Amino acid sequence: MHVSTYFIFQGEWLNQDSSDEKGKLHQQILEFCRHVAGSTQITAISLLGNYSNRISNAKATLEAVLVIRDFQPRLMSYVKIIGGRNIILFAVDQWVFERDIDRGFLGEALAGTLVFPHITLLGNEYLNKQEILLKKRLILELLENLILSFPDLAYQLRIKPEYFMYEVMLNRVRIFPPLAYGTSNFMNDTTPRKEVEADFQGYLEAVKQLEKENKITFLNEYVMVSRKFVTKSKNQKVRLINISKNAPRALFTSVLASFPQLLNFFSQNTETLLKFQKFTMKREADVTRSFVDPQKYVFVPTSKGLVSMADRLDIEGFTRKILLNGEKGKITFEPIGGVLNDVYLIKAYSSSAERKVLVKRFKDWSGFKWFPLSLWSLGARNLAVLGRTRLEKECAISEFLRCEGISVPKILHVSHRKRLVFMEFIEGEDLSKAIKRIAKAKGRGAAKDLAKIEKVGEVYARVHALRVTLGDTKPENVIFDPDDNVYLLDFEQASHDGDKAWDIAVFLYYAGHYLQPLYSNGKAEAITEAFVNGYLKGGGDAGTIKKAGNSKYTRIFSVFTMPSVMLAMSNVCRKAGKTGLKKCG
Repeated sequence: MHVSTYFIFQGEWLNQDSSDEKGKLHQQILEFCRHVAGSTQITAISLLGNYSNRISNAKATLEAVLVIRDFQPRLMSYVKIIGGRNIILFAVDQWVFERDIDRGFLGEALAGTLVFPHITLLGNEYLNKQEILLKKRLILELLENLILSFPDLAYQLRIKPEYFMYEVMLNRVRIFPPLAYGTSNFMNDTTPRKEVEADFQGYLEAVKQLEKENKITFLNEYVMVSRKFVTKSKNQKVRLINISKNAPRALFTSVLASFPQLLNFFSQNTETLLKFQKFTMKREADVTRSFVDPQKYVFVPTSKGLVSMADRLDIEGFTRKILLNGEKGKITFEPIGGVLNDVYLIKAYSSSAERKVLVKRFKDWSGFKWFPLSLWSLGARNLAVLGRTRLEKECAISEFLRCEGISVPKILHVSHRKRLVFMEFIEGEDLSKAIKRIAKAKGRGAAKDLAKIEKVGEVYARVHALRVTLGDTKPENVIFDPDDNVYLLDFEQASHDGDKAWDIAVFLYYAGHYLQPLYSNGKAEAITEAFVNGYLKGGGDAGTIKKAGNSKYTRIFSVFTMPSVMLAMSNVCRKAGKTGLKKCG
């Protein structure tokens, strides 16, 4: 039977474990703290819990933080054996401790003990308040880092509060890997749920307070960040400030946390010492590979629901689990192009149906792949290079446009770890085929295909009205399905508030390279006029079209589109908004 006993210390009630041994140990620690404080007032005492899976609690070194009002000197450390246990006591002035809480004065080397499971021996109300203040600040830093890491997905991220608890702890382990030694059970998710919940409550309370301050919002059980907070966090100064905090964290945490960890090791035997030497040589990934992955609590929306960013489903796994639903069936993989990415058409044949899905693997553009592209777009546009960045843009913009009523292939699943996006396969014809027919047409034989181009112009105007630019608007990235609906593809270079004139220039001048080298100026003008009419009809800005006619854009496409064709197209663009443009068809 569990019975709680209580001690009174400096006028406050202290809840102690029913175990006589623990109760006696805690009482001795209190007496030692009082001896250290002398006549000065003790504000609080916190005892860091040990969750190692390598040593018993009876052998673990205990670490205590003693907060003293007007303590001189400001910071002292003490080592004492109490009840056969090694005790490391850090005595700190209250002002210094609160500066560490508020702004990381000591890199949270002392305040950081509150992010791990701990026992309050004295000053429960005070430490609770400081714990919430610290966790609020650290949660905001994590949100800022998420926004900087996934700027296009930031508005759509759904975050469970558990993410903050595990990510804060893991960040401290990354800074000082030996901390993993004393927290392995907790981070391996083997600690009793009751104890995890006790520590989690502090994060939950911090999140609730941030919601009241309008810095975050709750959607069901998920945390989302406000647009105002996202805009503020994208400032590069925020990145520099957050990075700069790692230096004092690493310094003070290493200095103040190393000795307790060493005692934990050396209090056992020689074999453990040898293990320690190997432990310190391990890479971070080896140290933390069995820990809870915080990103399993961060989700991105798809047409089929939320997908965790820790998802590791590969192509075969997706096909068997999602397409075949665990049934037996035939699977075929058909490469369908993609120099800069791997793109496959997956066909799954079960006893009941045939299903088709497009899968795209986002590779990093490096070396010979990236250099020609950088030269090609030099001075006009910066291209996203990293596979992770391009995957993020693909998911974020595609889902945004779908929710705004623009026809795009539905994203069915995302595996950020594998850099895979699974999407709906759209049956139909891409627009380049229509342009090739225009190139060969005679008389009014191109009217139907020119009408398609006008329709695409309307869709682009709708997209631009949403303050989205697509980046890669080649005619191949537009598909007309059998019902003549316009579908837009490929958003890995898309962004919010980008260069709209670039979208128009890519579409028109890239279309121009399908035309015959000679006697095609009239067709170039017809294509441009059809697009311009559609764009203006859809509410697009004539100034954007005029800008697309500038030499800044035409020079880029001169390597594969005839100068006479580009001149004809750019002249039409520069006349946009004036009366007299021909109507297609």
